[in-house]
Amino acid sequence: MKRENIKISGIPAVLWGKPSNDVYLYIHGKNGNKEEVEQFADIFIDKGLQIFSIDLPEHGDRKEEKIALEPWNVVPELQMIMNYLKENWNRVYIIGNSIGCWFSLLAFQYESIEKGLFIAPILNMEQLIKNMMKWASVTENELKNKKKIETSFGETLSWEYYNYTRDNPIDIWNVATKILYPEKDSMTDIEVMKKFVEKFSSQLTVLHGAEHYIHKPKEIEFLRDWLEVNL
Repeated sequence: MKRENIKISGIPAVLWGKPSNDVYLYIHGKNGNKEEVEQFADIFIDKGLQIFSIDLPEHGDRKEEKIALEPWNVVPELQMIMNYLKENWNRVYIIGNSIGCWFSLLAFQYESIEKGLFIAPILNMEQLIKNMMKWASVTENELKNKKKIETSFGETLSWEYYNYTRDNPIDIWNVATKILYPEKDSMTDIEVMKKFVEKFSSQLTVLHGAEHYIHKPKEIEFLRDWLEVNL
């Protein structure tokens, strides 16, 4: 499989596939990296497409950087990468995973993109943070006063982050989007999913029995079949 390791303004990236007029930008989720796309890159390449995958802050080859995985850092990076892709390819598509989808919604609201594919997407971060506050028995006033609170399930609640989500709702999304949603996804409520699909006329496929992290062999097989049909 042809792949090329490159850097764009210091951001590590991999370009998969032979030269093409069409490229997909892959945006991984938390604890992911640019290499994870290898598990299905052949599907894209066989269709004459290329994939451009990057490491987000604190991930992959960027674990030692001091830049945090926060939207005010990630969004400008994604917009810079998108500009690079549009300068070098005729048509640009996106494929996001988990929080990578939310970052895409923030970064590309006003972009002209051919198509979007979302895998187990986080679509409403404000609602997710509210859910996490309930799970951790943290009130809004407590978070406001303490600014940051560590939880027992490994997430850090941040007042600054929470306010960002309230100040930056997803009201515009003009990209034709297809979504693969795990039936038991605890990160995105089914009602949040239905609301997004209806508002933005997206196409929804449910992966029955699956949780947020799609990784089991049969789940990966389903994901590959879904990609094959929807590219």
